[in-house]
Amino acid sequence: MQQPTWRRIGPALRGTRPARRGIALGSVAALALAVTTSASTGRLMEGAQSAAGSVALARGTTLGPCMISGTMGVQMTEGVPTPPGYSRSTGTIRALNLMVDFSDAPGQGSAMDRLAEFFPQTSEWFRTSSYGRLDYRPESPLPDWLRMPKSFEEYGIERGAPFDPGYRTLVEDIVATADPDVDFRAYDFVNILITPNAGPSALDTVLSVTFAGNHEAPVADGVPVSNASFVYSRQDDGSGSYRETGYRVLPHENGHVFGLPDLYTQDGGGAVGHWDIMSEDWGANNDLLAWHKWKLGWLDDDQVGCAASSGTTEHTLSPLARSGGTKLAFAPLGEKTGYAIEARTRGGNDEAVCKPGVLVYRVDAEVDTGHGPVTVSDATPDSGGCTRRPNVHAELSDATYGVGETFTDRKTGVRVTVAGVTDDGDYRVHVTRP
Repeated sequence: MQQPTWRRIGPALRGTRPARRGIALGSVAALALAVTTSASTGRLMEGAQSAAGSVALARGTTLGPCMISGTMGVQMTEGVPTPPGYSRSTGTIRALNLMVDFSDAPGQGSAMDRLAEFFPQTSEWFRTSSYGRLDYRPESPLPDWLRMPKSFEEYGIERGAPFDPGYRTLVEDIVATADPDVDFRAYDFVNILITPNAGPSALDTVLSVTFAGNHEAPVADGVPVSNASFVYSRQDDGSGSYRETGYRVLPHENGHVFGLPDLYTQDGGGAVGHWDIMSEDWGANNDLLAWHKWKLGWLDDDQVGCAASSGTTEHTLSPLARSGGTKLAFAPLGEKTGYAIEARTRGGNDEAVCKPGVLVYRVDAEVDTGHGPVTVSDATPDSGGCTRRPNVHAELSDATYGVGETFTDRKTGVRVTVAGVTDDGDYRVHVTRP
């Protein structure tokens, strides 16, 4: 197998928070393996598996054209179903949390105080986003700081560092130190919560990173530590909101262990804005796109409308913040890409929505993580947006389409028109294709 690879994301645009390190990927063979499906039914071929919940189950023919997929070699593809190697994203999952410090960066305060920066908020975030389909149970069998045998400096960890050699050595030392008291087989993935005084401030350099699907990782109790999130520093922008927002780096990083890619690019969050936590995880709370919820198994098949045929179809979309109802309409543009349509309002995890309406975005299963696999269409380009909340991409904050407005792709002829809003607050959408 090839050595684990990684993606480094460059600095954000001036005026935005520092860009996050790109997710560090496992071996290309492990991650880029596209799950083979039957062309007629959309069922997984015998022997193929996915770790992303119910989205990997057999599909009806009506949704088959909307199950776009990437070719082998795409890193963290947006394709459905999610390739194997990631953690389960439905049902009960157990997350092992280890609080780690070093001789040159001793833990400040108690290790359990560090844990409390992220829980129970992270569990509640996933429960809300998944409509209760993900029961995230954090466990910390070691309540004290886990002291590493080397100094932080000796591991050579910095922005852009690959898995080898620094992270491999760190994981090996974590396993050796914790293994007498921890059965790694009992957990779905690992969160390494580093003492905040190790490394630079997140305001200067974001070190937090996830190694996902990495089956060349060190082995503990007979299983590879293949899905692990490392969190450094504190995402504190000085606005006084850290207690409410600082935990959100962990749902972002854990999104990777479930198989979700980074949606920001080298230019920052301008492709998706604050419409998905995989794009922006600083500032006010935000949710995942409906496409990601389908990909994770949090939506049933009857909550997705596939607009694959010529003509006009009508879809009544329930706001993403509410449970139940149709959440996603999708117009495929071939086997690799298409347009997703959903309704977004303020509620649930969506705290910063300032213009409720219908969000239209293009999903491309052939684009690598961190290179723009999702692009939101802006209904009001160059408007400056409708929010001035810190760390929220303003320009796309009013990207949603309202009643009577139409999105048109002149190249393909696909049109999306918001026809009206029901008394229950659902949005009636017409999708037209030649």
